[in-house]
Amino acid sequence: MKIIQDYTQKELLELVKPSFRAKQIWGWIYHKYAKSFDEMGNLPKDLKEQLSNEYTLSPLEIVMAQKSSDGSIKYLFRLHDGHTVEAVLLLMRDEEYHEDGAVKHQKRYTVCISSQVGCKVGCAFCLTAKGGFVRNLTAGEIVSQLLVIKRENDIDANRRLNIVYMGMGEPLDNLDNVAKSVAIFADPDGIAISPNRQTISTSGLSAKIEKLGKLDLGVNLAISLHAVDDELREKLMPINKAYNIASIIDAVKQFPVNQRKRVMFEYLVMRDVNDDISAAKKLISLLDGIKAKINLIYFNDFEGSEFKRPTEKSMIEFQDYLNKRGQLCTIRESKGLDISAACGQLREQNI
Repeated sequence: MKIIQDYTQKELLELVKPSFRAKQIWGWIYHKYAKSFDEMGNLPKDLKEQLSNEYTLSPLEIVMAQKSSDGSIKYLFRLHDGHTVEAVLLLMRDEEYHEDGAVKHQKRYTVCISSQVGCKVGCAFCLTAKGGFVRNLTAGEIVSQLLVIKRENDIDANRRLNIVYMGMGEPLDNLDNVAKSVAIFADPDGIAISPNRQTISTSGLSAKIEKLGKLDLGVNLAISLHAVDDELREKLMPINKAYNIASIIDAVKQFPVNQRKRVMFEYLVMRDVNDDISAAKKLISLLDGIKAKINLIYFNDFEGSEFKRPTEKSMIEFQDYLNKRGQLCTIRESKGLDISAACGQLREQNI
């Protein structure tokens, strides 16, 4: 059965006539988070029956939701074929109030979504890689992760949040569906999440970074770098044999970046592997000429891993070295550690 969220609004207008009916359906999906076509009260009965016979409105279902002490929630979704993917609602800032009780600042959210069942890249430090690659998600399966999370948490359609393609999978290995989901998210008649609020993270597929750049979607780019020389990076990320660091840097230099934005470089820090000052020196040299922001990320331990979490001291020294030499660098706070929702901890589960 076809997934109705696989279609852009323009495509839906071609599928459903008269066009005002297509717009009504679009509103039910993206403004009211309808679970079934029967809920669409202003549609005629015969149209609802036709839609129910041809399309599904629920391409995934929640199998499990785990809430972290920091407010993050990890969702395990089952797809139509029985495979599972994980996505995470990250609470970036809690609600704040004025003395009179009026809301000063609303909650601020980021949603980390998956683009594949499993992953081909095979990074040594990532749990997703342990299950291998199964298949790409469709645009509708990507979009539905966000819709279900917004519905489950009563987040209004007009509430803006940030989307990061940093869940399971390599987004650029599924570029067509990822690009389509970016457009669906950004549709001003839908949930209207600007591409400026969407970040695509890649392990560094140079040729596809160039292809993404030519699409000029307006999204933010994040590069999972994690090492400053090819020898170490090949051990951590086998993909480096095909796309070495020099090719990634060249592709990034050609990538169109909004004047107010920076290319993000994710640097997963592992104790006694890539956490010394000599690595920080090489990193400065590598990123020369790039408007960059470096996110240092604590490696999150998991059972059976050969890598260890770095000390807070080494993280701060690494950050200070970069910042004092003019390179913008932050330490990313790990979210959802107590529910295995942090970076590198998502994986397909057999239920």
